[in-house]
Amino acid sequence: MATEVPDTTRSSDDEATDAPHPAFEGYAAESPPQAAVGAPGKDGVLELRFAPTRGGTKLVHDYATVPFHVSGTLGHDPHPDAETVFLQSPTGGIAQGDRHDVTIAVEGDGVAHVSTQSSTKVQSMNANYAAADATLSVGAGGHLDYVPEPTILHADSRYYQDLTLELADDATAALGDIVVPGRLARGERFEFERYLSRVRVHGPDGLLFEDATHLTPAESDPTAPGVLGEFTVYGTLFVVAPDADTAALSDALHEVATEADAEGRAAATELPNESGVVVRALADRAETAQSALHAAWDHARRDLLDAPAPSGRKY
Repeated sequence: MATEVPDTTRSSDDEATDAPHPAFEGYAAESPPQAAVGAPGKDGVLELRFAPTRGGTKLVHDYATVPFHVSGTLGHDPHPDAETVFLQSPTGGIAQGDRHDVTIAVEGDGVAHVSTQSSTKVQSMNANYAAADATLSVGAGGHLDYVPEPTILHADSRYYQDLTLELADDATAALGDIVVPGRLARGERFEFERYLSRVRVHGPDGLLFEDATHLTPAESDPTAPGVLGEFTVYGTLFVVAPDADTAALSDALHEVATEADAEGRAAATELPNESGVVVRALADRAETAQSALHAAWDHARRDLLDAPAPSGRKY
């Protein structure tokens, strides 16, 4: 793909959102005028734990504080043993000073699908920043699909998300992320201040790979050749499957993703340490990027679980 994304920054001293990445240290000193960091409603906590049972995978533990809400599970996943949770929020989006902490665990041989009910809107900011820290783990023989709806970055927003995945032996996962750089219908494009997303995946023997996307439109033009180019929406799907034939899987996912993203650009490549495949998609609309990533996700699920990916319906 001619338009590769962003930068891959690493740091060893910022393992959680309460120790911000150096790029966000300046914002951290700013006090939000509405509600301080850590005030009620600012620190959202979500805990989900799935476990296999005789009747299939079940959600055996859930805990949520505002702005997270879990209304139950859905049973329409094509996989007969899978469980589905769609995260809900009663708020209008993520505001300055918000800190979200998500923990999702799938115990051995469980199959779980977690998504959001709608897009995540990162609101405009004039002080501090917003951050989300997700810690995911999959036990031996288990599988997790973590595929939230797109993240929409409003003008002047500053957002840092950090995701860590721990895989046991024979475990697999699919991690999806789509970034929309503004409210495109109203002509808002690349007016956010800073966006940083980091993904780190560990296997039984240590780090498998690390990936980062860092966009700062005021400092570096994201529409430049070699970054996003002519496109606006950027999507990523990590299919983490260390025990799979990653070369064959990469070829297959590349083919289905490029066919589904005829209006944009899509490509797939093997991840380091033969740990899986990453699919990148560029488009002018979120729906186009979603189509490419869903096609790749569907093929990967059929290959890994012998079941298609769930449809996009959120009910």
